Amino acid sequence: MDDKDWLMLQVISEEKNITKTAERLYLSQPAISQRLKNLEREFGIKILHRNAGGVSFTSQGEYLLDYAKVMLTQYRDVKERILNMENTVQGTLRLGTSSIFAHYELPDILRGFREQYPQVEVFLKTGLSHTINRALLRGEISVAILRGDYIWNEGQLLLRNEPICLVSSSPIELNDLPNQPQISYKTDGPLYDIIQEWLRQSFSHPPLNPMEVDNMDTCRQMVLKGLGWAILPEIGLQKHDNLYTRALYWKNGKPLRRKTRLLYQHSSLELSVVKAFVDYISQCCLAP
Repeated sequence: MDDKDWLMLQVISEEKNITKTAERLYLSQPAISQRLKNLEREFGIKILHRNAGGVSFTSQGEYLLDYAKVMLTQYRDVKERILNMENTVQGTLRLGTSSIFAHYELPDILRGFREQYPQVEVFLKTGLSHTINRALLRGEISVAILRGDYIWNEGQLLLRNEPICLVSSSPIELNDLPNQPQISYKTDGPLYDIIQEWLRQSFSHPPLNPMEVDNMDTCRQMVLKGLGWAILPEIGLQKHDNLYTRALYWKNGKPLRRKTRLLYQHSSLELSVVKAFVDYISQCCLAP
C-alpha cells in the first residue's frame, strides 16, 4: 500500500463512485478496480459495497480509509517540512476560506501573493465557514479564513468587522418592513441567527411574503430590481449599485457586525509558505 492507494481511498470516500474517482485521478476505471483488488488481496478483506447509488465502505474498509487519511496527512507534512529546509518560500499553501470571502475578496489577495511568491502553489478549499473550520481542526488545511465567531486559541488576525445592513432599491422606513417582501438567502447558521434575532426583537410578526434564494449575489440582484428588501453584510454590496443601505443596530444601540478572521496554528508558522501568507495578509488586509 502506497500514497497512490491512500489518495484513491480518500477520493472514493468523497465521490462514492468508481467512475468519478477515476476521472478525478486521471486513471481508467479498470485501473482503479485493479488497485482495489490488489488491496483486498493484500489485507484479505472486502473494502467496498457496491449498490445502485455507487459504493460505500465496509467496516474494514472504513478502518483502512482512516489509516489512509492519516498517512496522507503525514506524507504531506513531511514533503512540506523538507521543502521548508531550502530557506525559500516554496511549496503548497493549504488554504480554506468561506465562499463569500472567496468570491468577493480572495482573487485579488491570491493574485498579489502569487506575484510576490511565484514558487508557491495554492490548494484551495471553499465552503460555508463551519465546514472550513472543521477542515482546519482536522489538519486538512493550514490557514482558514472564516466569517463569524469561532473558538480558537491559536493565531488569528481580524480581516473585517463589517456592518450588517438593511438594503432596498429606495428608502424604506423600518416600521414598514413587515409589510414589504423580504428577500433572504441561504447563509451559515451564525449570520442567520443574528438576522432572525434582530427581526424578532424589532417586529411582532414576520415579514410579508418572504422569498429565499440560494446566494447573496442573487439576493442583491432581486433587491436591485425592486422586488423587496434584504439584510446583507457589507461585503455583499457593490460600490456601483444604486441601493439604499442602512446599518442596523440592536435595541441597546450596538451595531450588528460580521467579523472575518484568518486562523492558523502557531506551529504552522514554521512553514515558510504559511508564514509568508500570514505576513502578506498582515501587511495588506487587516481591518482598520
